[in-house]
Amino acid sequence: MKKIVLPDRGAEVLFDVNDQNVRYLESLFDVQISARGDNLLVEGETHDVEALTQILTDFSELVSRGEKFRNGDLRVAFKQIAENSALTLHDFFPKLQISGAGGRQISPKSPHQKKYIEAIQQHDIVFAIGPAGTGKTYLAVAMAVLFLQTKKVERIVLARPAVEAGERLGFLPGDMQEKINPYLRPLYDALYHMLDPEKVSKFMERQIIEIAPLAFMRGRTLGDAFIILDEAQNTSPEQMKMFLTRIGFNSKAVITGDITQVDLPSGRQSGLIDAIRVLRQVPGLAFCYFDQRDVVRHELVQLIIKAYEIGTQPDAEPTAAPAETHVNNSDVGSQKTSTHAINDPPQ
Repeated sequence: MKKIVLPDRGAEVLFDVNDQNVRYLESLFDVQISARGDNLLVEGETHDVEALTQILTDFSELVSRGEKFRNGDLRVAFKQIAENSALTLHDFFPKLQISGAGGRQISPKSPHQKKYIEAIQQHDIVFAIGPAGTGKTYLAVAMAVLFLQTKKVERIVLARPAVEAGERLGFLPGDMQEKINPYLRPLYDALYHMLDPEKVSKFMERQIIEIAPLAFMRGRTLGDAFIILDEAQNTSPEQMKMFLTRIGFNSKAVITGDITQVDLPSGRQSGLIDAIRVLRQVPGLAFCYFDQRDVVRHELVQLIIKAYEIGTQPDAEPTAAPAETHVNNSDVGSQKTSTHAINDPPQ
């Protein structure tokens, strides 16, 4: 039996509604947990008790520093730590946080998301590849706003290819801006989470924030800017090359996409898939890969993504989870002339 003392409000946060977090920990580690005020008593096999003790020690540190937990964040972290003992709660709730609209705190929610944020900080061009709901666009926009607020860039440019997701929408009414706005809606949604709508409107009027279809990027040079290309799997190789060659001095570019959801006409090659092949050995770029474990939407979304992955291989058993991403350079921090970092893609 092990006794663990939680900080003030620690037991309240940990037990949550109907003790669901504690019951979940019991099922993951095959232990029994009982509470006496802020004291927890843990019973079980020695290795399970030790693993849980480390989790609860880290949890206590996070609560003491004022960390806020929402929407099943803890259960997502508990599950991944149970599957990979090298992880800790600090990998899911790092000190890096970004203030969004209404004072909400935005931070990476998985080890891959944490490495993604670090890659954006350290590299001028970052590719983020993975399924929907893994935070690729959301965190890129958050970092863009942070760079703008800290005056590391002078403007934000958000671009998206105007490609229909399998539907034939036909003629759309309105002027050019009204026609393209439906395609750009996800970028607006992300911005409104980071900034008050009034500030977004003010920045757009002053062209500090620009949201436009990818086709509008041709012929431009984008300096002192944080540039995001969203839904990049729907670019052609020519469009991808055009976008990447727009980047000017003191700029960062993040390219996000899901190579399993290409909406291009049959026979057209995806510019994102082509870029992974062509650019993976170019120094100074980073490739970050995500999987269903990084999904931060409803818990069922993880299961849906996994089911579709299995469904595309009708005669095969489910494959092993992709290897953890890593930086190829042995010491990126000490290299001032080369910041080449590429994460291993899922096998």
